[in-house]
Amino acid sequence: MASNSVAATSVQVGRYVILDGSPCKVTDIQISRPGKHGHAKVRLTAVGLVDGKKRETVMPGHDMLQTPMIDKRTAQVLSVNDNIANVMDAETYETFDMEIPDELKAECISGASVLYWDISGSKMMKQVKSE
Repeated sequence: MASNSVAATSVQVGRYVILDGSPCKVTDIQISRPGKHGHAKVRLTAVGLVDGKKRETVMPGHDMLQTPMIDKRTAQVLSVNDNIANVMDAETYETFDMEIPDELKAECISGASVLYWDISGSKMMKQVKSE
């Protein structure tokens, strides 16, 4: 999985990090003050992008976190079957099946353009583009 490194104290709410081997979106961060002989501690709370699980971790502020490389791409919907859409990538012409999120089911029809994210091999539909 392609990633970059960032210091734990420089992470902000809304950024993406890798916790427990899974890409997550940071929902809360608390940074404690350093003690007389200690280091500042960072408490991160994040929600998994793929599985939706809540994860928490505490680490020294000088530790490095990995941030995932998110590839944002467009595709055209070829067919829709229940909550699965068969889509074709606009650049590579690769076809694959993708799950349709509940909030996009009404808008996702054959011929529509969609924005999807490719995060370490997992593809997630994020938006239906209006032309």
